[in-house]
Amino acid sequence: MELPSQYNAKEVEDKIYRLWEESGFFNPDNLPGKRKKPFTIIMPPTNANGNLHAGHALVMTIEDIMTRYKRMRGFKTLWLPGLDHAGFETQVVYEKKLEKEDRSRFKMTSEELYKEIWDFTQESKINIENQVRKMGASCDWSREKFTLDSDVANEVQKTFKKMFDDGLVYRGKRIINWCVKHQTSLSDLETENTERTDKFYYLKYGPFTIATARPETKFGDKYVVMHPKDARYKQYTEGQKIQLEWINGPITATVIKDDAIDMEFGTGVMTITPWHDPVDFEIAERHNLEKEQIIDLFGKLLPIAGDFFGMKITEARPRIIEKLQAKGLVEKIEENYKHLVKTCYKCNSLIEPQIQSQWFVKMAPLAKKAADAVRAKKIKFIPDNYRKIFLYWMDNTIDWNISRQIVWGIPIPAKICERCGHSMVDLENKITKCEKCQGTTRKDTDTFDTWFSSGQWPLLTLGFPKGKDFKTFYPTDVMESGSDLIFKWIPRMVIFGLYLAKKVPFKTVYLHGMVNDAKGQKMSKSKGNVINPLDLIEKFGTDALRIGLVVGNTAGTSLALDENKIKGYRNFATKIWNAGRFVLMQLEEIASSPEAPRNDKLNADDKKILKDFQRITKSITKDMDGFKFYVAAEKIYHYFWHTFCDKIIEDYKEKKVSQFVLLKILTDSLKILHPFMPFITEEIYQQLTIKNKKQCIMIEDWPK
Repeated sequence: MELPSQYNAKEVEDKIYRLWEESGFFNPDNLPGKRKKPFTIIMPPTNANGNLHAGHALVMTIEDIMTRYKRMRGFKTLWLPGLDHAGFETQVVYEKKLEKEDRSRFKMTSEELYKEIWDFTQESKINIENQVRKMGASCDWSREKFTLDSDVANEVQKTFKKMFDDGLVYRGKRIINWCVKHQTSLSDLETENTERTDKFYYLKYGPFTIATARPETKFGDKYVVMHPKDARYKQYTEGQKIQLEWINGPITATVIKDDAIDMEFGTGVMTITPWHDPVDFEIAERHNLEKEQIIDLFGKLLPIAGDFFGMKITEARPRIIEKLQAKGLVEKIEENYKHLVKTCYKCNSLIEPQIQSQWFVKMAPLAKKAADAVRAKKIKFIPDNYRKIFLYWMDNTIDWNISRQIVWGIPIPAKICERCGHSMVDLENKITKCEKCQGTTRKDTDTFDTWFSSGQWPLLTLGFPKGKDFKTFYPTDVMESGSDLIFKWIPRMVIFGLYLAKKVPFKTVYLHGMVNDAKGQKMSKSKGNVINPLDLIEKFGTDALRIGLVVGNTAGTSLALDENKIKGYRNFATKIWNAGRFVLMQLEEIASSPEAPRNDKLNADDKKILKDFQRITKSITKDMDGFKFYVAAEKIYHYFWHTFCDKIIEDYKEKKVSQFVLLKILTDSLKILHPFMPFITEEIYQQLTIKNKKQCIMIEDWPK
């Protein structure tokens, strides 16, 4: 059969993907031959709240390259897809939708909001699945999972119960990150350190000068803290009482000495607000000091603020300074003080630390096991420098707040005593009386931090603890993910894998960098530089996008996505098509007959060409095994264009190359190109008539 004169990606890609799905070969159970050794990748679950972006396109491309390569190498290959309910992030997306409709989640029942978000994510789920198909992903759709599937949710809750019983989970009153806009606690992973320029105030606090950017927190300050070795304040003793005039009148301050004070910052002395600052909270904990709330959960001042009660802190700040100035208590004001403040990573609102009763995971013992496993080289990092970053976060971990005051997520199966506050885990929702005081219990309405469920993803997707897939495919081979998740998602998967299954969840962590615009700038809607991968597919075809994302893209480094680069690889796709078309035209009669071109009629030049090609093939195979996909892609690109097309085909036209060599190199080149450019290689392969031809090129043997 003669190929059409031009390659039409739009017509070919949907047809070829249907061929693959109907073949059943995405499912490792259906692969031909005796495949005893598994190769497993668990797809990082895409958030079920929107569309695929450029970063997702890179994920799908790299993971599909690995999957197709290992499938052709004879492995029992499983690439398991899934989607993430993405807790807080999805609820924020939906709240924006509600705002556009002039509605608010605070005027809806929990059940109404959950139902609406569920319907929203199910629509998004179908959309994302179709987009993943557009990327050519050869994942096993029959095993697809969602983080809110009932079996997943049940196992997540069982993990919580086990951790509670093992003393690794507790409910405690500690300082947490509070988002005033979204009315929920956030982990440190869901906050960002943002540089801001504010005024910095030097205030007279009795005989001391204290410095602060937040005078609105100072109403309850009654402890003045200094370093025990600071010679400037050696005359003051621990516990000493000092009478002084403050914002709303005279107060009694107590001197505290603590090693946490930086003698070089400001005046080396500070007052503390334990309810609204994590450093101050820790000082208060060490010295058993009182803690008093100054700001409510909506960012407004409480009655302790006197005349300022009910005011938002941003409105109150200048008025507080005016009052202090009237009392002569403002020493000086620094106008342009640059400092880092914590903000919500979704709305950029200033985080207001608050002391609240929340659920926490004791991270230290779990993190130590994860660090020990990495130090024992049970997990390989690509690139290797991320190993040090991983270990830094594991060696300096803090307890993890896992409770969220949102509807969208897996419910925390717990009861709280209304009388004494005692907490109990209740998987079956049967506990009505407190086990300590017999008081009435209420259901905990919080949901789990999304990382608590996604951290168990490799286990849950494979049917832990007794599923057949878990026994066959765990631990997985590779976890491919964005480099920004080295301190977010990756450690949690390692921790849960070791805690629950006693094994690391994957053997290799492959981390890619951020996908930026053509100028290397981070994509953002506000900049107007967001590149939609589906638009590039529409223009240039999926194959061009895929290989364009890989060539020159070393692991761990950011990629500049240039449309002109993708356009260039569309030209390469055209080159492949024309070469395939030429060979098919030359071989139409012989290739369709019982006698295929034979290798027993090769001359010395033919043998040299094949030997050179075998050398290139071995080099590419070594690159693929070493996760150097960017090198392998470039090698086959240059060989196919500059050696096969520019030289071998031209030599064939002059009768210097045999038909066997022509067909052999085209066929094996298509196989090597297949993981990178699956659609066009499959389409040409389907037209070839070769000995022992398989149903699809994706189950062909990798060239040796």
